[in-house]
Amino acid sequence: MGSPDYSNYVPKSEYIFTDEDYGKPISERLSEILRRNASKDDLANIAIKCKISFSTIRDVVYRTNSLTKANATAIAQLIYVAFENSIGYKIRSETDVMFLEELLNF
Repeated sequence: MGSPDYSNYVPKSEYIFTDEDYGKPISERLSEILRRNASKDDLANIAIKCKISFSTIRDVVYRTNSLTKANATAIAQLIYVAFENSIGYKIRSETDVMFLEELLNF
């Protein structure tokens, strides 16, 4: 039993956002999580894939632009990328802790 295979997963914005989410900035918590777990390269790749400008995605993430039905697909993709990245960061962090514990003779 291993980790689920999300390689072909395409997040659907209609399953993530409700009608009440549109027309206003994303939540502060989501903004913080996306900024922490998605790089500029991630934003650029999603912009290309979704055919939405990098600046629009960035502005939604930084809460200076509202979520719209037009940019929701890109933000949903970014949420998924941040999810994948956060798992990678967690695994790297755990192995770093084990290595450092060994060096410190804990």
